[in-house]
Amino acid sequence: MAKHVGIKLPEDLVKVLKKGTVGTLATFSEKGLPHTTPIQCVYPKGLESILMTIHKDHTGYHNMVWQKKVMIGFLDEGNVAYSVLGRAGVVRAPSLVHPLMNVVRIDIIDIKSDRSTLTRVESGVRWSYASWEAEELSKGLINELKELSESL
Repeated sequence: MAKHVGIKLPEDLVKVLKKGTVGTLATFSEKGLPHTTPIQCVYPKGLESILMTIHKDHTGYHNMVWQKKVMIGFLDEGNVAYSVLGRAGVVRAPSLVHPLMNVVRIDIIDIKSDRSTLTRVESGVRWSYASWEAEELSKGLINELKELSESL
């Protein structure tokens, strides 16, 4: 059963976001069609916002610009299991790192714990870079998010 946590990121989720994780971004189109996508360039901005980068032509980006409300699910080691409901707003378009990427801030509306009484999350999504260029790009985008988390 879901337990509402409030509007501030829990300490265990902040830790996971700072070390790097993959979340599932959920949006809805103007026609009401659901759309999900994995995102890995995410970083906390304080305890009440999350920064992320997303391609300017991605369906999820267009949906969040239109709809504003999004949900991001996080599952990771240490039994981290949360869904974050938030309001999206573009803070930098384009990113300073790549002209096709935009930076979005998700202001938290509500967080719920998705921990189960029957199971524990032992590990989140594990991934690797497809190339050194992809690794360089991702690290650059995360560094941009870290800098913005302190200056916004």
